Amino acid sequence: MNRDAVKTKHAEGIAFDTYVIANPTNPKEWIVFFKKDAGRSFFLVDDSEEVESFGHLDDLIAELRDLGIKTAEIHF
Repeated sequence: MNRDAVKTKHAEGIAFDTYVIANPTNPKEWIVFFKKDAGRSFFLVDDSEEVESFGHLDDLIAELRDLGIKTAEIHF
């Protein structure tokens, strides 16, 4: 799900759980995982539909705040 879709769904009141997890292909990076009801899930992707990864957790937290996300679980 790209940034615009996240902001739109959040503004529409659509709820999803947000998880920050280590990138399976590079454990030194972080990715965002959104889980919606009925077993649907999405990753935060960039404009090229590639999974967005962050080298620093602080940068990822700033991105979540910008998207309007107020809570997230971090999994190491």
